[in-house]
Amino acid sequence: MTAGAVRRFRVLDPVRGIGRSALAAARAAGAVAMFALRGIAVVFTPPWFPGQALRQLLAIGFFSLPVVGLTAVFTGAALALNIFSGGGRFNAEQVMPQIVALGITRELGPVLAALMLAGRVSAAIAAEIGAMRATEQIDAMRTLSTDPMRYLVAPRLAAAVIALPLLTLVADIIGVAGGWLVAVRVLGFNSTVYVRNTATFLQLWDVGSGLLKATAFGFIVALMGCYHGYNASGGARGVGRATTHAVVSSAILIFASDYLLTTLFTHR
Repeated sequence: MTAGAVRRFRVLDPVRGIGRSALAAARAAGAVAMFALRGIAVVFTPPWFPGQALRQLLAIGFFSLPVVGLTAVFTGAALALNIFSGGGRFNAEQVMPQIVALGITRELGPVLAALMLAGRVSAAIAAEIGAMRATEQIDAMRTLSTDPMRYLVAPRLAAAVIALPLLTLVADIIGVAGGWLVAVRVLGFNSTVYVRNTATFLQLWDVGSGLLKATAFGFIVALMGCYHGYNASGGARGVGRATTHAVVSSAILIFASDYLLTTLFTHR
């Protein structure tokens, strides 16, 4: 190989690297999309496993209430303090109840609840299914004529889609209550006026749009946990990688879908 050919080869190395990365990203996106479509199909077609779905609903929904509630109350309290401090620069402290309610119901409630579930539930799903993959339990299910997608993936997808909107509704209530607590006990707001301003300003669509976001986020959280756990390889180290990838990919997709849904809802 001549010196000129070697130089051209080295110049093209970054281009080849970009191309390989783009192809790998496209393959990964296609694999996730096919897994998601298959997961949706098994959710809506029999046979179903209602007992497994109820267990997952309890694990995903009920046992996540403490962390979601604590996150919501401190977020509402901190939001109230920051809005009061910032609004004081423009003599606009009195709009604090409305902004707290809007910020919690439209944005912070669903996003923070989803992120808490990404850390708690998506990681647990990936670890559980990944361990089953590593110990060949998934292959044993197929030997026993049980579809792993129906038994493992479908109940988790359905449970997360149901549980996260309910958790978000709880987070909205607790978050607004946290803002009220700080406003009344710390900042000297009148409790009756605060509640009246919040109830008058808040519209049904403000809560509804947050719940619609939560439905999409719940699907993402369960999908990423199931996908990375189902495709884990390499023993215990592979299960650890699957757990990490599930949490990171869930968080990224939550933020990306939040922006897209917010754009869609604000232009409705």
